[in-house]
Amino acid sequence: MVDREKSSTILCERLEEDRISQLPDPLICHILSHLLPKEAVTTSVLSPRWRSLWLWVPNLELDSKKFSDSNAFASFGDRFFHSDRVSCIHKLALAINGNEDKSYIISWIEAAVKRKLQHLHVTCNMRHCLCEMPVSLYVCETLVSLKLVEVILGDVEFVSFPRLKTMHLVCVWVSKDAAFKKLVSCCPVLEDLEISGCVNAPQPLRVHSRSLKRLDIGHCYYSTQVDSVPGVVIDAPQLCCLSILDTTSKSFIVNNLEYNGKFDVSVTFGIKVFDEASVLSRRGLIRSFLSGILKVGDLTIYWQTFQIIYEYSKSESLPQFSYMSRLSVSVFSQDLKGLATFLESCPNLKSLVVVLQRGYHYQELHPEEMNQIKCLQSSVEFVNFKFTFSGHVAEMKLVSCFLENCAILKKLTLHLDSNSTEDEIIKKLLEIPRASTKCEVVIVKK
Repeated sequence: MVDREKSSTILCERLEEDRISQLPDPLICHILSHLLPKEAVTTSVLSPRWRSLWLWVPNLELDSKKFSDSNAFASFGDRFFHSDRVSCIHKLALAINGNEDKSYIISWIEAAVKRKLQHLHVTCNMRHCLCEMPVSLYVCETLVSLKLVEVILGDVEFVSFPRLKTMHLVCVWVSKDAAFKKLVSCCPVLEDLEISGCVNAPQPLRVHSRSLKRLDIGHCYYSTQVDSVPGVVIDAPQLCCLSILDTTSKSFIVNNLEYNGKFDVSVTFGIKVFDEASVLSRRGLIRSFLSGILKVGDLTIYWQTFQIIYEYSKSESLPQFSYMSRLSVSVFSQDLKGLATFLESCPNLKSLVVVLQRGYHYQELHPEEMNQIKCLQSSVEFVNFKFTFSGHVAEMKLVSCFLENCAILKKLTLHLDSNSTEDEIIKKLLEIPRASTKCEVVIVKK
């Protein structure tokens, strides 16, 4: 009986093995692509048929840290990329660490390009040198997405990425401004571009694209000399989502911004001290920047940028943001007076989010200062005070300004401090007269 059960188990195991082996090669290779490279290679001992199947995997992630030494890493890569197999490579991710010999990295990428590569992610964390991408990469007609981290962008004569839709450039070395401009402009269907940490760009980075829909700009430059840091020129008429979080670059020029686009901004124009004199020294740059984003529909402003705009508004009138329907603004309590000035420039605003920074105590904000905030717009429907609300007098006064003056307000949201007494706050809120009879006050308790 025992022998019969043992025989049955062996038979089942063989059947299972036969079922897997009977799968077509592309399906088996797809399964292998979900394994770590070393695990995929170990399947070669299963049978003669499996001996070289791992060389056909369409997706490969190679990290030099996961190999015993650089020789083992190089040996594995050479065998994979320079084998007689001619299967297509769908996705390739290379992470090079330490002081690797960069010559074989270039040959690997060249081999992948020949095998109709679609997605490439290269990260070079080398101690003594950067890796320059091979010329063949710049004319890869099958590439759909490209992410390069800590590599060199060479000034190649010809660039052609007819299918590239996503490109992320992080801490890359830009040999010339013309190289970067050419790289972007020669991507006719590019939709998603991320730029962060570019090095050695002597001129402003120029983002010219007729297809670009999303642009994410981090700290564009490595530099401690603000006056030597150029800026960014953006000309992308189809752009609908723009994020600039850069406190290094001193100028941003935005041309042809799409109507009702979404924009997150934290820029300082190279200003270190946010006083009136410093802001006036960059007045022309600030004016040009504000003029370029007049068509934005959804704007998020972080505290540094808002402080600069507030100081700017003391000497020059702000332009009208007639298309803006949503505004999220992060401020310190002493800058709340500037909120009124900015709101006057948003005649069609429907939704307002206020994030109050905690650099100052609420007690330092006197209630009479709140009198200067008069949100008299008839368009505001939603207000969200996205900070911990504890019921201080100044906070209640701030809430009162909106409840008493927003005629069509539908919803005002407060986020209560866990230590606050909810009943007392509700009682105070009920005592505030409201301009809108349909306004709902929503309390979210943390």
